[in-house]
Amino acid sequence: MDAGTFLLIASSGIVVVAISHFLDRIWASAVPFHAVYLFIRAPGVILHECAHILGCFLTGARIRNIVLFSQDGGSVTYSRPAIPFLGDVIISTAPLFVIPLALSVMTWFFAEYAGCVFPVFPVTLTSQATFMDLGGAISTLFFDNLVSRFNGWFLIYLYLTVSLVLSVAPSTQDMKNAAEGSLLLILAGIIVVWSGIPWAEAAAEELVRLLGYGFMMGLVFGLIAFIVSLPPAAWHLVRRGW
Repeated sequence: MDAGTFLLIASSGIVVVAISHFLDRIWASAVPFHAVYLFIRAPGVILHECAHILGCFLTGARIRNIVLFSQDGGSVTYSRPAIPFLGDVIISTAPLFVIPLALSVMTWFFAEYAGCVFPVFPVTLTSQATFMDLGGAISTLFFDNLVSRFNGWFLIYLYLTVSLVLSVAPSTQDMKNAAEGSLLLILAGIIVVWSGIPWAEAAAEELVRLLGYGFMMGLVFGLIAFIVSLPPAAWHLVRRGW
């Protein structure tokens, strides 16, 4: 894997997190009633916390308290995981991978049982041309389900997509918890690349490929949510006098 592809994958991960944070702020500011905002956020927050719970189970961390949803969001408090450093990374970043996976399953369900039509989305980031293909696929998605043949179930799909995308990004506390482990992983990756050991390089490349697949899924759904969020974003700007 060349440096350009790696940077493209890393950039896509940053974009996924940025879209999630940005859209959350837009909806929080644009929705006039807090209860409506909570309704929009609820499915995503609950799944976000469930992802942390799954991370705790996988890393041997003992769960102390769970708040799946409240007016202030949700939270999962836990003891130190059995896997040092890496465990905190897994727990803290679990929503970044679990939620796109859940969105993929949801997409299959709506295609199979609700009659929604979905184009073939790119599954890997290989070049900048991938983004052009992605844009075309998303345009086709909205046209096929809202213009060519209106499907009311697609509106529910969009609601759930927006809700889950708003909760993809790790919270500030999540990022603090994962900071040390993330730095160690980056350092380990650099050492592996410099080592020149074939099997270690192959393992690292496979890990990066899987990360790229997860980030690509997150990017697909993030852009769908971004398009849905354009009207409230415009309303937010109008209210601010722009």
